[in-house]
Amino acid sequence: MTLDSIGGAGGAWLIAALLLGLAELLIPGVFAIFLAIAAGIVGVATLALPLPLEAQIAAFAVWSVVTVLIGKRWYVDFPVASSDPQLNDRAARMIGQTVVVEVPIDADGGRVHIGDGSWPARGTPAAAGTRVRIAEVRGGLVIVEPLDV
Repeated sequence: MTLDSIGGAGGAWLIAALLLGLAELLIPGVFAIFLAIAAGIVGVATLALPLPLEAQIAAFAVWSVVTVLIGKRWYVDFPVASSDPQLNDRAARMIGQTVVVEVPIDADGGRVHIGDGSWPARGTPAAAGTRVRIAEVRGGLVIVEPLDV
């Protein structure tokens, strides 16, 4: 099979579009699809008009930027709803958890046991072994409150 048998350069761009589309399916990242659209546009244009290679590459670059910007705008206007909006927000997931104080919490702070680690904590004074609730997370510091609040 030669390049001419698949439509010349236009066919090559359409194959590139197909491969980029497949790459998006195999490795989702919501980026390759926009490059696939740009390659498809250049492929169709090249089938309709004989364009020199430099013009094809320039058109692909321009259409890539255009499709990425359109896609970016689309995701701002129509955000993808998640079944778990806190999926990648560990701090937000910790709020409300009950944890055990490891190092007594006083005016200088203390430490609490979260999961398999120890985190610096501030909040209402509490003795070691006391169970408290995480009320807030500020950077790497958890703010705790008594369970009865």
